[in-house]
Amino acid sequence: MVTTDNNQDLHGNVPDHSSIALILIDLINDFEFDGAEEIFAHTLAIAQPIATLKKKAKLAGVPVVYVNDNFGKWQSDFRKLVDHCLNDNVAGKPIVELLTPDEQDYFVLKPKHSAFYSTTLDLLLQYLKARTLILAGITGNICVVFTANDAYMRDFKLLIPRDCIASANDADNQYALEQMSKVLKADTRPSTEIDFDTISVKNGTHRSDNHDNRDV
Repeated sequence: MVTTDNNQDLHGNVPDHSSIALILIDLINDFEFDGAEEIFAHTLAIAQPIATLKKKAKLAGVPVVYVNDNFGKWQSDFRKLVDHCLNDNVAGKPIVELLTPDEQDYFVLKPKHSAFYSTTLDLLLQYLKARTLILAGITGNICVVFTANDAYMRDFKLLIPRDCIASANDADNQYALEQMSKVLKADTRPSTEIDFDTISVKNGTHRSDNHDNRDV
């Protein structure tokens, strides 16, 4: 069952609600920074599982939110970052080609590690009525952990599929997964085992299938 709100959203539209949201962290990335080679290979390995998970989410009407570093470029925006990664012959191009945002996806730029810190993500999730977050992206032991901590403190349920996060090395990634599972009660089942219909029944989800491309 899909529902709408009588109030207009921030863009003058009336969106449907979804108690699940897929959050993609720092995946639109040129990988042209110092030490990028350490994380690039691990990120490339998770790109296809994330792309498949995103496709499943879209088919289920679950909103997808890209949350990305602004890399200190305060006069840039998300679309310019995507264009740069796709068209400027950068190392990250094959990853961004697999995970290029769709017109219906949400975009949030973040200045620090957590997707919540000094961003509008909290407001967006409140408006969508999301209560379960699926986190995917990089780096598992830094930005994903910071985001998961902030989500946990806001009483979100967490799914963090272990085949959809990456760190600079396997040891750091495994430690992050163990901590998020133990301390934050995150479900770290692989993405292939995520059933959006089951999550929907459990959470009483009203899923959306009609969003507009938007920066938030």
